Amino acid sequence: MKTRPISLLRAAGAFYGLFCAALLVAADRPNVVIVLADDLGWGDPRCYQADSKVPTPNIDRLSREGVRFTDAHTPSAVCSPTRYSLLTGRYSWRTRLKSSVLDGFDPPLIEQGEDTLASMLKRAGYRTACIGKWHLGMTWHDKKGDVVGIRPRRARPGDDVDYTRVLEGGPVDVGFDTYFGIAASLDMSPYCFIRNRSVVEIPTTPRVDEHDDIFMGLSAGMIAPHFRHKDVLPTLAEEAERIIGLHANKPEPFFLYMPLTSPHLPIVPNADARGQSQTGRYGDFVVETDKTLGRVLDALDRNGVASETLVIFTSDNGGLRHSWDFRADDDGGKVPLTKRGEYTKDFDHHSNAQWRGTKADIWEGGHRVPFLVRWPGRIAPGRVSDKLLEVTDIYATLADLLGVERQGTSGMDSFSFLPLLAGDAPGRPFAIHHSIAGVFAVRKGDWKMIEGRGSGGFTQPRVVEGGPGNPAGQLYNLARDPQERSNAYVDKPEIVAQLMKILDAVRTTSATATAGKH
Repeated sequence: MKTRPISLLRAAGAFYGLFCAALLVAADRPNVVIVLADDLGWGDPRCYQADSKVPTPNIDRLSREGVRFTDAHTPSAVCSPTRYSLLTGRYSWRTRLKSSVLDGFDPPLIEQGEDTLASMLKRAGYRTACIGKWHLGMTWHDKKGDVVGIRPRRARPGDDVDYTRVLEGGPVDVGFDTYFGIAASLDMSPYCFIRNRSVVEIPTTPRVDEHDDIFMGLSAGMIAPHFRHKDVLPTLAEEAERIIGLHANKPEPFFLYMPLTSPHLPIVPNADARGQSQTGRYGDFVVETDKTLGRVLDALDRNGVASETLVIFTSDNGGLRHSWDFRADDDGGKVPLTKRGEYTKDFDHHSNAQWRGTKADIWEGGHRVPFLVRWPGRIAPGRVSDKLLEVTDIYATLADLLGVERQGTSGMDSFSFLPLLAGDAPGRPFAIHHSIAGVFAVRKGDWKMIEGRGSGGFTQPRVVEGGPGNPAGQLYNLARDPQERSNAYVDKPEIVAQLMKILDAVRTTSATATAGKH
């Protein structure tokens, strides 16, 4: 692992190494499949919330056949930053993306030559494929030939983009042999499929904003003639089945990274999922998300490679839970916003279970996510772990499993959870959380300190100004106060100071300072 300026990190890394040997000795190179849901809440799968009104038999199957982590988190409460961290093992706020997310035409966030899971696994002899929602930027050109730059405040329609140009800086330029999917979220232009570096069908038809239906929320943009939003998830599943079948019986192992487009807006369940939940269209779309995972698992079974494949299933942030109606735009007008979280308003289903807040928030509902790992014969089935974990840690875990040397600064924020797969072991020593607005929090043990007040995200109030007698931040003991209601910031200044020291040390750690091993 990379050297960090905190003695705690060095000690943790050395301690972790003691637990890795047994699993490493047994490990040939497993196939690796990572399925990343989009906006799936901690409480949506029944294996996490027993009274969930959404049947999720395939997620539950992973729980029975592998290990289920109950204290797993995304490094960010929104999607682009989490995807960057998953692939690089670095926090996204170390890049130009200090808050918010990218749109469909933003330039690449992963820099040229930056090590990723895909490039690392290629060095280990893997064939690599990405299928799904990229949302980490590509180099697009407008019709004048100029490179499309960083987006303004709102997502762009892309009516001035030259879709015939070769795309650069996407998945196939950061380590993936092949790519098929869409540029960003399913509610963002361009509405078209991309294969490798080319648009499959040119978007020629403009479509307007669609915010009246709480299940749509589509931004204005250009759409390809045969592109239908409801077809995307089944098409991705078909492509995954094809890739698994293509690579299953070859001597080299394969890596499949499959970031799904669901259950993010637009909520568009297909006929075979409609009416399958007790929570309306949103629940049905979660059912279809689960079915998509099931198609991947079935493809592994059908091709005889399930026993030699490490499967990870998780989500890019928490689910949407609360609602908000309008915000003032930059011109003083009113911009309608989808009433997020009202998907299940009349069904008494809570996507984030008991955790406070929603996607984008610094509270637990924003970043605590399902996280399940299956590796038949190597991971004991039916285990539950309450150890602290981040999605960021996938990078270090696979590097340790395969004995691959990491390059550059990738992995600098990643802790291997390989010991947790082998058996009971300590989790990561601390976790860093980040909201859509750039609010930080740090977690160590039962204590969580938030730098500032308010949600930092979608839940109102987003920001609470300090004042005489008011605490400057938030401090919660999650063991005693899991819903983050009793702020101990003023009462526990020594805990605040300890956590702030960790947060400051991580934030001030430069990329070059972390080179080397500990």
